Amino acid sequence: MFVITLTYVAPIEDIDALLPAHLEWLDRHYAAGTLLASGRRVPRTGGVILARATDRAALDAVLAEDPFRREGAATYDVVEFAPTRTAPGLEGLIPTV
Repeated sequence: MFVITLTYVAPIEDIDALLPAHLEWLDRHYAAGTLLASGRRVPRTGGVILARATDRAALDAVLAEDPFRREGAATYDVVEFAPTRTAPGLEGLIPTV
């Protein structure tokens, strides 16, 4: 599992212009099961994504498609972790293997 933090490096007007394409990218990868949660940072300086991928290379390939990354509008910090405990209802986040 991975936690990705995005930090905007472009003016917010550029971010807003890329937002529809970014949302389409999110929708595609939610449907594929790669993305589990996402949202804006507060204050609005970037975003946070919780993702599941087979490995870091697979995740990097997904992130490379994000319009924010393609256009150089955001930087990405990726942390891999292995969840071992969750709140009730989130047990599906713990790998069974």
